[in-house]
Amino acid sequence: MKDKGCKHMSFTIGLIIIGVLFAAVLELSRNTVAGWVLAIALFVGYFLLHKNVLADKTWWMKLLGWAGFFVLCFLIYKVSFPPYKQVPAVAFKNPEATDVLHIEQGDLTGVYNEDKTVEVYTGIPYAAPPVGDLRFKEPQPADAWEGTLVCDHFAPMSMQPENHPIWNSLVNGIFYNSWHFFDVNDNYREAMSEDSLYLNVWKPVGDVSNCPVIVYIHGGSLQTGQPSYNQYRGEEYAKRGIVFVSMGYRLNIFGYYADEELAKESPNHTTGNYGTLDQLEALKWVNKNIASFGGDASNITLAGESAGASSVNALCVSPLAKGLFKRVVAESSGIVARTPYHTFRDYKDALAMKEDAWKTLNVSSATEMRKLDAKELAKAAGAYNSMTVDGYVITEQPYLTYEKGENNEEALLNGFNAHEADVFTILGTKVTPENYVEVLRGSFGDQAKAIAELYPVNGKDAKTSYNAVMSGAWFAYSHHVWSRYMAAQNKPVYEYCFTKENKGLSTNHAGELPYFYGCLATEPQNYTKNDYELSDTIVSYITNFAKTGNPNGLGLPKWPTYSEKPDAVLELGESVGMMEDPYLELYNSIDKAQGYNYTK
Repeated sequence: MKDKGCKHMSFTIGLIIIGVLFAAVLELSRNTVAGWVLAIALFVGYFLLHKNVLADKTWWMKLLGWAGFFVLCFLIYKVSFPPYKQVPAVAFKNPEATDVLHIEQGDLTGVYNEDKTVEVYTGIPYAAPPVGDLRFKEPQPADAWEGTLVCDHFAPMSMQPENHPIWNSLVNGIFYNSWHFFDVNDNYREAMSEDSLYLNVWKPVGDVSNCPVIVYIHGGSLQTGQPSYNQYRGEEYAKRGIVFVSMGYRLNIFGYYADEELAKESPNHTTGNYGTLDQLEALKWVNKNIASFGGDASNITLAGESAGASSVNALCVSPLAKGLFKRVVAESSGIVARTPYHTFRDYKDALAMKEDAWKTLNVSSATEMRKLDAKELAKAAGAYNSMTVDGYVITEQPYLTYEKGENNEEALLNGFNAHEADVFTILGTKVTPENYVEVLRGSFGDQAKAIAELYPVNGKDAKTSYNAVMSGAWFAYSHHVWSRYMAAQNKPVYEYCFTKENKGLSTNHAGELPYFYGCLATEPQNYTKNDYELSDTIVSYITNFAKTGNPNGLGLPKWPTYSEKPDAVLELGESVGMMEDPYLELYNSIDKAQGYNYTK
């Protein structure tokens, strides 16, 4: 009798352990509520079945019972796997619809934010779906629609490699400190489609006019990302009198595949920059339609982070974008160095990459690629993360346009974070005291030794020194060069360094985003009162900049231009004020490696 009780106790403990593990899987995978209900029923039912029936059966009957149990676990996991859904425009349920608004394409409605100070319109088509014969072609104008278009959900995000929900949950939890336990509102996967050329508008409530406009381009290495992400929505700016716009655009192989065949068929002889052409089309749409939302088409500021900032930089040198915007806010990237470190490639290199795509997809032409299903085509998405000089969108190396003074922006607010490179070198970059100089040589040539002396290895920790160098090179340097060019043109430029530590991404790449767009409240566990105060200061700077081209205003710490303080940047941290640029000596070595002969 005692032996029977021990066996039942062992079974119970084992079932509890399995239940905890299965619950973790369901939670990390974001399975639906139905999965939890079925799982609870299964575990309770199997416990009772074992207690009342299987406990006295032979070992093979018990084994058969366990086999059936695990099969049912698997089926529950599959049938309750999170479905694809479009992200709602606002986070709360049953928002009130706005009045009907008319634009050239037709009538539409949006929704109010929770306190009814902002109107939100999401999923507005700005171009025809780039599918079928329009794949790998310049974007075409969007069609008009009949009736009233309901714009209360974001459009599907652009095609991109898709991670398993468990991986996404672990990344969000570990790197972003974003654990949303048992949240029934996130039990879905964001919809994805090749039909993704839509934009979103946040406007001040009511009948407003001549509001400054910010057009935001999201990052993601030109490979991933979506405009629905809650860390850069425009509600806070709309509350301050700005009309804020974000957009989807083609990514990876859909947006940056280059092929001579495609260049020949193009009326503009272009290939390789379809995503940038999408951004241009969205910008044209804004110029044509933004007055209907109360925006001033003559006062547009382009903004972007990471690859979004690189994209903004590309629009600054594109002759096709001339006159479509006035100012620029650029965070953590640019392509204005003589040899950009990322998001830009030589045209010959871009064309040569097609062979790898063909091999991966088992095709021999772009025509065959057009016939593939979008999910199949996305299998070759990984390597396509760069713009190129195609002779149409970008006509020359970007730095040449700046040296001629033919860039499009009238003023610039830009900068970088204190530890930009750290998240990119965690995996795949082995740096030791022994190979440190050689690793640097790959990026800096004969300047590697001098840079190693500037950032020496302390003890056995070569990675920390390497991270500091690459943060300066990959990110800060592009802003230094960009600022330098603008100052040489006697244009106002303001540069910052974000140093505010927090429990989220902190000062790593993209850590500034929720501060810059007033979105700290989406992850309140990561921030304190001081963080909210800093965010308010930053949003005030950017609001002033969007209105006048000068970020300074009443109650804000003075932000001098780069021309006034060429060796300093505005520190955005525990305190706000000017600090010496931490990479000044590094810039001199990179200048030499890049072939600049620059003296102040």
